[in-house]
Amino acid sequence: MDADLPLLVAALRDAGADAEPVFWDDSDVDWAAFDLAVIRSTWDYSWRTAEFLAWAERCAALTRLANPVDVVRWNTDKRYLGELARRGVPAVPTRYFAPGETPELPADREYVIKPTAGAGARFAARYRADEHDTALRHLARMHGDGLTAMVQPYLANIDVTGERAVLFCGGRYLHAIRKAAVLESGVAYDADKVPHPSLEPWEPTAAELDVAARALAAVPGAPELLYARVDLVDGDDGQPCVMELELVEPNLFLSAAHPASVPVVAEAIVKAAAGVTR
Repeated sequence: MDADLPLLVAALRDAGADAEPVFWDDSDVDWAAFDLAVIRSTWDYSWRTAEFLAWAERCAALTRLANPVDVVRWNTDKRYLGELARRGVPAVPTRYFAPGETPELPADREYVIKPTAGAGARFAARYRADEHDTALRHLARMHGDGLTAMVQPYLANIDVTGERAVLFCGGRYLHAIRKAAVLESGVAYDADKVPHPSLEPWEPTAAELDVAARALAAVPGAPELLYARVDLVDGDDGQPCVMELELVEPNLFLSAAHPASVPVVAEAIVKAAAGVTR
């Protein structure tokens, strides 16, 4: 459930907008009737990525889509982390293994396996070096479902400093949160997980803001983004690096941590609908 959506709809209507929440896959929706379609809590898209991207293409042909369809297409596949790293952005080191490829698993440290298209820690798990066989079964299940797997080192600093999310709206810094680590040792990839444990407001450091800005500047085409979320963790060197760059349907943590940001987001949406940038 998206607890932010009722707050945003109410704020948009208070601002004079004709705001209507609809399902992305509702075939009866006339997208051409809207000045702007804002992707919000389409949290089922990772199960239906091809269908979702086809919808985004159709919607973008009929109205303005936020974020733009090229950004949506690029950001739904977490192979973008490799692209960010090649562009000099500090990012969690990641290797990718498509179905049919033989995976190489770390033998000297904990690591994480998850799909390149996923949300809410779906198909994600943390493994010790001695859990090789269990990890291979996880990979076999993912490959059997046609999913490309990511293998990343488990950055132990997350157990101390947590994960931070730095959010932007209308091209400007909005707010930030911190949460505890999601993946616990011994929890199976198909087990239910708490996606945002110990959530709290956060004041980002200068280093965190710098990495977040560098990540956004590296998005291909330098597009206008209505919203963006940069998820950061501390690497082995203690410096922040990008865990994920959320440009499709990020939780903005309005109701949970930053209700004062609701009118700011609503104002940005109204401006975007009117074709006003910045």
